[in-house]
Amino acid sequence: MSLSYKEFQTIAVGLRPNGKAFIDGEFCDAVDRSTFVSSNPATGEILAEIAHCKAADVDRAVSAARRVFNEGTWSRAEPEERKEILLNVARLVREHKNELAVLESLDTGKTINDCLDEIGGEVPNFFQWYAELADKTFGKIAPTGPGAMALITREPAGVAGAVLPWNFPLVMAAWKIAPALAVGCSAVIKPAEQTPLSTIRLAELMQEAGVPAGVINIVPGFGETAGQAIGMHNDVDTVSFTGSTEVGRLFMRYSGESNLKGVGLEMGGKSPFIVLEDAAINDELIEHAAMSAFWNGGQNCSANMRQLIAKPLVEEFTSRILERVKAFKLGDPLDPATDIGSMITKEHKDMVMGYIQSGLDDGANMIMGGGSDLPGHFINPTVFRNVTPDMRIAKEEIFGPVLGIMAMENGEEALRIASDTDYGLHATVFTQDVDRALHIARALPCGTVSVNGFSEGDIKTPFGGYKQSGSLARDNGTEALEQYLQTKTIWLHTQAKT
Repeated sequence: MSLSYKEFQTIAVGLRPNGKAFIDGEFCDAVDRSTFVSSNPATGEILAEIAHCKAADVDRAVSAARRVFNEGTWSRAEPEERKEILLNVARLVREHKNELAVLESLDTGKTINDCLDEIGGEVPNFFQWYAELADKTFGKIAPTGPGAMALITREPAGVAGAVLPWNFPLVMAAWKIAPALAVGCSAVIKPAEQTPLSTIRLAELMQEAGVPAGVINIVPGFGETAGQAIGMHNDVDTVSFTGSTEVGRLFMRYSGESNLKGVGLEMGGKSPFIVLEDAAINDELIEHAAMSAFWNGGQNCSANMRQLIAKPLVEEFTSRILERVKAFKLGDPLDPATDIGSMITKEHKDMVMGYIQSGLDDGANMIMGGGSDLPGHFINPTVFRNVTPDMRIAKEEIFGPVLGIMAMENGEEALRIASDTDYGLHATVFTQDVDRALHIARALPCGTVSVNGFSEGDIKTPFGGYKQSGSLARDNGTEALEQYLQTKTIWLHTQAKT
């Protein structure tokens, strides 16, 4: 049972966030003792001073990760040992879910309900799921003649770097850390500079769970300092990045300019929500339409802002979606009654408002929404109709609470419009015809297609994108392990004896 608004506020008052780096099992300042501040985007309140890690701090973290990897304390431990420790991490996250959820809500402006759903469920479930895989990942024996035996083994890649986004801080930390550690890698993690606090707190819990010193290292800092240092480091073997396509390009460049480390990328999106003419405009469809665009205030790479609606259904859909969106409550993220929290920074709010203005300038009809008078970085949920494919709001990722309604003639036109983008992360399709659903799902160049409901899948299904939404790497599912494993062939010459 969830706590009350007052109880969440009481937890918030009692928090003393830790802003230090975590390197080789110890919390520490940056080498040059520089700091930056983490503040609450809903109020502007400063939450903590954060260690501003740079190249020297990343060097320390990578050295610790390499040392413990080479020693084999974790990398060559019995997989059952890694499993038990990661299960301890899952247990401790569940035990501290209210504290972690409040901390993340304060640091991100996310609603407490979203934080509880993620931290009480998804985060510990990831640690548990990959813990259970630790002793269930097998190599192979290839068929040979009697003079040889061919062993194909899977080994941890070594030191894994992970650079996290600000929109789902602890979930993304779990997405990267759990599979990397399950297979035996050591890790150096850079949380987003806007939202480092819950990841630092996770390091405390992982230490308590029994993760050896040096296996997990947290280096808070900026992209151009700590992030670049991880990407350029010659002793980092693989990097997993979630964030913007612009920064993802940099990590490809860093790899080419350093040791050609593996790079896994999960980046932006411009995901369509397609409603064909045979779909029923009922409460379920409208709920999925609203949540696909406004979940997490639209600050979600798979947000379905482009809503392509069959022309005969546009009027009914528009009326129903407006009714639903009007029910969203904007306000204090710690209030369980709040549906949409704050944008992450003033700069991000200004960018989103710039997109809203561009929609007006390009001739779209804003039928609700716009700026908010609340203190902090709030934007009212915004709905446009008469959006056309050539408009900026139809082509570029907005990353804010904006829904655009586009009328389309038929499924083939929807497929053409949906595919005409540099991105390829996600799509939703509503139809009562399973053949049409499968046709469109197979034809859409994107990593996840959800039919008759908005979903990113679950822990068992890989998540990532086509085109400029990602690389060939995937998060989630058993496929996530591939980012953190090397494949080795051992060819053993034998002599047949009787």
